[in-house]
Amino acid sequence: MTSLMWFRRDLRLADNPAFVAAAGRGPVVPVFVVDPHLTGASGDARLAFLARCLQTLDESLADRMVLRTGDPTEAITRLAQESGASAVFATADFGPYGRDRDAAVAARLSALGIEFELVESPYAVPPGSITKADGTPYRVFTPYFRAWQEPARAMPCPEPSGLVMSGGIESEPLPHAPAVSALLPEPGERAALLRLADLAGGELDGYAVERDRPDLDRTSKLSPYLKLGCIHPRQILAVLGNAPGHEAFRRQLAWRDFYADVLFHRPDSRTSSLQARLGRIRTDHDARADDRFARWAAGRTGYPIVDAGMRQLASTAWMHNRVRMLAASFLVKDLHLDWRRGARHFMQCLVDGDLASNAHGWQWVAGTGTDAAPYHRIFNPVVQGTRFDPHGDYVRRWVPELAGIDGPAVHEPWKLPGAARGYPPPIVDHAAERREALARYSEARSTLGTDDRY
Repeated sequence: MTSLMWFRRDLRLADNPAFVAAAGRGPVVPVFVVDPHLTGASGDARLAFLARCLQTLDESLADRMVLRTGDPTEAITRLAQESGASAVFATADFGPYGRDRDAAVAARLSALGIEFELVESPYAVPPGSITKADGTPYRVFTPYFRAWQEPARAMPCPEPSGLVMSGGIESEPLPHAPAVSALLPEPGERAALLRLADLAGGELDGYAVERDRPDLDRTSKLSPYLKLGCIHPRQILAVLGNAPGHEAFRRQLAWRDFYADVLFHRPDSRTSSLQARLGRIRTDHDARADDRFARWAAGRTGYPIVDAGMRQLASTAWMHNRVRMLAASFLVKDLHLDWRRGARHFMQCLVDGDLASNAHGWQWVAGTGTDAAPYHRIFNPVVQGTRFDPHGDYVRRWVPELAGIDGPAVHEPWKLPGAARGYPPPIVDHAAERREALARYSEARSTLGTDDRY
């Protein structure tokens, strides 16, 4: 019996349980649907990387990928009828839109007598599958991490054996990758596995200590591949040992699952603050706020570590994770802008833009999310720059106006008159804005008589 394998966030052949299940039923029609609802929310860099990853997957499938564009409910239904498929297989999607979409597809297929099987997930531990003893979801990461570790030990599965792909189904052309200036990663499953081999071969040894150093380039660089499922967390966890660097990376994978679990239980949190009271903090929305946002996005705030991160984002569609936190903190707590505005900008620009991780990473910084008491955590961009870019190498790479300043002095160029020609002075005074931010948080916390933490 012919089946459709509907690829989504699982653009790989190895360790793809949905693909294995489809192949076990008989001939398979591999399909991908370009969904305007999703592509419309993606920037050109992520669309270009998606197009290139689809091309590599199609090559692995002997050019048998069938592509459709449009509403997935209509596209999958028509293709199932056209191919005579008795079942459609896909990796489960736990995001708010994906769950609604899959419910609509399931209803349409069921009316036609066609099975719709959702298998596994893009996560090591599927969202919603682990809860506290009382059945409620975890709200704090550390206890979630303890509960996560045992189910996260599942081993990868092999590629389908004896695979037969059905032919004769007309396909639209694969999407053309938009022209982008960003330096994107090598696309596809093979590139992801090569990157994992490098990490397992020794690059993770110093990860626990050095991952916060943007000048050393010690991050995994696997996030774009995880976003599209060119690699699965199981494949990564399977090669991790017990060394400190491996344990630190395992913890990062758990954070990814935790944020997906939070979004699963609170789908409104993609745009609404988890902690409603702190979400009511006063933010600025006037012309001056718009100007400050534009300077932040362009990397022209006058704070070198923030500007280096925003320029790295513009040049590579990626930003070092520590610098993401610093840039987010500056927007929310120094410029007093709404975290959602920054989150939208990141999702448009990042090649690895993931709804759950992005929204809840921003909420962690803004003090409205899962952290117990984070509102008073206000990163000092000078102190953070000096600590994590101690020699100024990261800043000088991305802010060429400061190339002539040696050492940590690069983080305070305004103290060296004439040494940073063409580079702007700070647009705000951090000490003053820190006091203002704390005052606004205190005001927000006093708006209700009881804590309305989510």
